[in-house]
Amino acid sequence: MKETYKALIIGDVVGECGRQALEKTLAELQWEMDVDFTVVNGENISGGKGLSRRGYNFLCRLGVDAITLGNHIWGHRDITQLLAQAPNLCRPANLPPGTAGCGWRLLPCGDVQIAVVNLLGRVYMNMPALDCPFHTVQSLLAEIQAQTPIILVDFHAETTSEKLALANFLDGRVTAVWGTHTHVQTNDARLLPRGTAYLSDAGMTGARDSVLGVETEGVVARYLSGRPSPFVVAHGVAQLNGLLLEFAPDGKARNIQTVNREVQLL
Repeated sequence: MKETYKALIIGDVVGECGRQALEKTLAELQWEMDVDFTVVNGENISGGKGLSRRGYNFLCRLGVDAITLGNHIWGHRDITQLLAQAPNLCRPANLPPGTAGCGWRLLPCGDVQIAVVNLLGRVYMNMPALDCPFHTVQSLLAEIQAQTPIILVDFHAETTSEKLALANFLDGRVTAVWGTHTHVQTNDARLLPRGTAYLSDAGMTGARDSVLGVETEGVVARYLSGRPSPFVVAHGVAQLNGLLLEFAPDGKARNIQTVNREVQLL
């Protein structure tokens, strides 16, 4: 058993540009950083909204160990069957009872097992059927901790206050909590007082010169006119955002740092 392990966690991958950046960069990052386990948020990977079976297979081919989702979970029709079949696909645990799939997954990493938990925030998310993420994760912790002390939590949420509150609620009981969804990488990677690693948002993997991975013209037009206009996934120079987490077999976080790469695409 190793003294410490490293997990590479990639923020929301947006459309074709994000897929190309990930395909070009991931293996190099895994080698350079001596990565043992890779988590990718795939909720924007297929056409900018949702995860299709094709997108899922793409991530698996790249050697991604765990895939998390978010509010665009229902963007593709084949997701329900995929949720029921894919053992490394983790949907938000606080979706209504009876939702296909599982809100956390136990996955191997060398000599240890890692639990990956996915949660959705409720503030400004406009998903009224969501259960409370705090109560949901509290109800899961005893079951998860009985199987592994290494617990990684992707909290797909809008506000930093909700993310910080959940992280402090879980501090000392999970290995790491990081945010996804806002597509902007934050500058607050740190260990909380009881030792849980935290980052408010892992950021985005997609077109750098865009508005959150979307072509700027359509977004600006919405603000100028107040009328709906189509969102089109942007292309061009890409960025890859994420974080590198180092942790011990006992589940204690040792270090967390942001990952931010510019990726030139042909």
